[in-house]
Amino acid sequence: MKDDCIFCKLANGVYPTNSIYEDDMFNVILDAGPATKGHALILPKEHYANLYELPDDVASKVMVLAKKMATHMTEKLHCDGFNLVQNNGPCAGQTVFHFHYHLIPRYENDGQNILWEPTSPDEESQKELCRLLSLK
Repeated sequence: MKDDCIFCKLANGVYPTNSIYEDDMFNVILDAGPATKGHALILPKEHYANLYELPDDVASKVMVLAKKMATHMTEKLHCDGFNLVQNNGPCAGQTVFHFHYHLIPRYENDGQNILWEPTSPDEESQKELCRLLSLK
């Protein structure tokens, strides 16, 4: 746990939260400023600033927990859809530098937008990116 990290303190019970799930690795809490009813955060109890610092075994467990929570929350809240959001870096919207995964139930006409404007890259640019990014 990092002493100056608010999410470390929330994940580890130093400060009270509205926790909806907890195990030895994670605490899932309701977001204090929710986008929609039921918006929650998966917080690892260990400190990782972002996705790049997250060990592979922890990353895989986050996704399993996200699926479990989204399924349960959809059933209980009767939401119409679900967003899983994880931001890395200020330009991507990260404001707290402790890895966290947003679980956002979506409802028809809830007024929220988690969308982007599609661009129209040319085929050569796409092929160049493919060559650059390929893990083959």
